[in-house]
Order: sequence, then C-alpha cells, then structure tokens
Amino acid sequence: MEVRGYQLLPKMHLLPLVCLVAATALPTTLGARILSVNVFPGRSHWMMIGTILEELLDRGHEVTVITNYPRKSAHPNLTEIVISPIYDFWGKSVKVDSLYDLTDISVHQMLMDFLYPLGLQTAEYAFTRDNVMEFLRNDKTQFDLLLAEQFYQEAYLMLAHKYKVPIVSIGTFGFAQYMGPMMGLMNAWSHVPHEFLPFTDHMSLYERAYNSFVSSYELLLRSWYYLPEQQAMADKYFSFLPGPLPRLSDLERQVSVILLNSYPPLTSTRAKVPGLVQVGGLHIKPPKRLPDDLQTFIDGATDGVIYFSLGTNLRSADMPPEKLSIILKVFGALKQRVVWKFEDERIRNLPPNVLVRSWLPQSDILGHRNVKVFITHGGLLGTQEGVHRAVPMVGIPIYCDQHLNMNKATLGGYAVKLYFPNITEESFRWALEEVLYNPSYKKNVDKVSQIFRDRPVPALEESVYWIEYVMRYNGAPQLRSAGLDLPWVSFALLDVVGLLVIVLIGGVLLVRRVVSNLLGGKRKSKRKNE
Repeated sequence: MEVRGYQLLPKMHLLPLVCLVAATALPTTLGARILSVNVFPGRSHWMMIGTILEELLDRGHEVTVITNYPRKSAHPNLTEIVISPIYDFWGKSVKVDSLYDLTDISVHQMLMDFLYPLGLQTAEYAFTRDNVMEFLRNDKTQFDLLLAEQFYQEAYLMLAHKYKVPIVSIGTFGFAQYMGPMMGLMNAWSHVPHEFLPFTDHMSLYERAYNSFVSSYELLLRSWYYLPEQQAMADKYFSFLPGPLPRLSDLERQVSVILLNSYPPLTSTRAKVPGLVQVGGLHIKPPKRLPDDLQTFIDGATDGVIYFSLGTNLRSADMPPEKLSIILKVFGALKQRVVWKFEDERIRNLPPNVLVRSWLPQSDILGHRNVKVFITHGGLLGTQEGVHRAVPMVGIPIYCDQHLNMNKATLGGYAVKLYFPNITEESFRWALEEVLYNPSYKKNVDKVSQIFRDRPVPALEESVYWIEYVMRYNGAPQLRSAGLDLPWVSFALLDVVGLLVIVLIGGVLLVRRVVSNLLGGKRKSKRKNE
C-alpha cells in the first residue's frame, strides 16, 4: 500500500520500530536516588516542595527527605527523617510583639531581626535533632542529586560535598536579588525592584536610586554577615567530614538549576540564565468538591461569596481588636456570604452571613463559581491561586514580598490594596464594593489568569524535567554561566571601567601637555621676535 509515494510498513514490522523509538525516548534517570532537604518549618513552602516530591515518587524515583511534615501514609520509595517537634519560629525567632507590626519595618530590620535569625535558628534546630545528625553522620547511601530549598538554609548545601552530587534548588520564595550573582547574572536594578520594596518595574529616579542602594546593601550584608554565620554552622555540624570543607559561597555556585516559585505576569520581567526556571503555580490542582457544610454554605450564596484568608503564618485571630471590630461590622452589613480562615472558631459577635474555620481548602474554595472576591495578605501561593482561579482581590500586605505582589496586582487592575494600619470602616467597605461591583476587576483578572495558565509545558512537568535533566547530564555544566568563574571586579566590569578611567585621564593629561607645549612654543617664538 502506498500513500503519496510513500510505502507504509506492515504492522508486524512497524511495531518493533515503535517500541524502539519509545525505548530510546525514555529518560535515563528512572529510579534515581534523590536526597531532599527542607528544614524550614513553613507549611506554605512545603505545599510546593511536597508536590514536587510526590511527582518524583510517582515517576519511580527513590526519595530520602529531611522534613517537618511527614507523609500521611507510607510509600515504598520514600524514606523520611522527620524534624520533631516542629520549631516554633514565630515565638522564638521573630523579635516583634505581633506579625502585624512587620508592616512598617525597614529592609534592614526585615533581614537582621526577622529573616536572618529565622534562617539561622531553624537550620541549627534541625542539626540538634538526634535522628538528623545520625543520618548525616552515618548514612552510606549513594545519591544522585541534592534537592534543597533555597530559603535561608545554606549550611545544608554541604551535603552536596559529602555525596559528590549536583544540586537543584527550590526557590519557594520566588526571585531573590542574591540569586542573580549566585547564578552568574547581573541584576538590573533599574527596572527590577527588590523583593521587599513596594515598587513596580516602572520606578522613578528616587526609587531606582533607593532600589540600587537596598539591593547592593543586601548583597554586602549577605556576603559579610549572613553567609559567614551559615558557614560557621556548616563547619561545626559537618566537622566529621574529612577537611578542608568547601565554602558555602562556592557550593552555591554549583547549583545547576533553581526552580522558582514565580511566573509571568505575576513577577517583574527580567533577564535570566537557563538555570533559573520559573514554575510558579505547580501546586495548583483542579478544584475538588468541598466538605458538605462548606459546599452547602457556598452553593446557597445567591449574591456571591467573599473568601478571606491571611495565609498560614499570619493569624486572623491575632488581629488587633479595633481592626477585627471594623471588619466584622462591614461583613455584617453585606448581602454576600463570607468564608473566613479564622484560627479561633469561638469568635464572638459573628454575623450570620459569616462562616469561620481554623483551616480551609483555599484553592478548592477559590475554584467555586460563587466566589467573587478574595481578601488576601498577598502571599505568593495565595496570589497565584487567586489568579489561576480568576478571582479579583482585596490585598492587605504585611511583610516581605507581599507588598510587591499586591503592587503587581493593583498595576494589573485586578486588585485593590489596603494599608493595614490605616484600615477604617469606610476604606474597607469601599474596597470590597469596588471589587464586587466594578466589572473591570473581573475582566482584568480573567486576562491575567489566561496568561498565567498559558504555558508550553505544565509547571509540575517542567520541574521534574529539569531535575531529571540535571541528573542525566551530571550537573548539566552546559547551563552554567561563565560569569561565575570571574572575580567580582571583572564580573561587574569594574576593571573595564577602571581601564577606561585610566585611558581618559591619560588622554586628558596628554592633550594638556601637547597644548601646553604648543602654547609654550608660541610664547618663546613671540619673545624672540620681540
């Protein structure tokens, strides 16, 4: 049989060919042994990490994980080293009376009083667990990859040195300024705002100057203060390894790929190297049916539902009483129903149209057709879920990247942002009614949602692809930027600038000398003539 001049192979000959092609297409990393280290006790961070680990298990890989959150059921390919009890970092690391006080702190305070202590204390706490140290000292498994969270836990990169394996890092926090130099990339401070500053990617002269100052200050603080503290911790707890131990800054430069919890248009567009891979939203799955009481409450909301959650760390139950009273009063006057993640279900004076639960399936709720507004603190995962489900937002950012996320949302026209200390009954009611009844917010979030979901490859598949890619090519050195091999003076082109300055000064001096000689010659000639 022929079709347009081509002869088709008989079925019995075609079958072996198909099998051969399928066999050669299989990845060479099936059954790899992966060590995953995630010692930061952040439930929202684990949502991203756990999703990746489950997919690796489904693909036949063997996973050993150091974690705060054990799997609910055993898996034959999973070995867990559980950090227990979970470290209460909010009670021990954070030097503020209430998380709501973080609204007004500076970037210096955010780093020195919050994030650096948070990272150092949670990292060291895991080292003090007997089962963790027993594993670190005595485990003889030959792993193929270290999968480590990129969130203030750098001491554990020493495991890559112990096992002589490549590193894939998971940036649960999305882009951070220090990741550029870490991956051999110059940061563009002219249009990429620092993640803790409330700027957009269109900055004024003052904002660009301040952004450059804060970004360079953080890089210096990280290099001169924070990393040496992590280095001292690594030297202490990995002292059983034959020395000398490598520097953590060098191990960071060995990271092959960072899986970033970000994706356009929810992050500023910026230059990036191949090893910076954006996979934000990989944790989002198709919405499931809600628990019966919650399903009935939302189904019966003929005027729509407002969903309110401040995430896993910021507790609504800890809100100052005067703000809580304002919010309850506004909710009670609405015709919409409200579903509120409120940690103390014994709350008094609760209006009849408000349902509170200490825990709620947020992504599934946002996927319900009756949910019209999402009141959020602007956390990264929540913002992604709101956009993915196309629900307009009222943002109440408190700290870290929440201001940046909500600025991006207001710039995109799908959110209204409120400054928590200034919330009044009038401003809160206005924000809700603006988002509820102005159709532009829904129209804009529909457009942004389409862009966020429009990808060549699903985020989870892309994540696992790059993990397996790094293992297939033994660290994938082809992804590595040559900028990592340059001293920082050359990397920042300061040597070139210095050369240009020297040439410029030399040229000026030369011209000055030539002019001086010419003028001197003319004066001598004039005197002779006289």
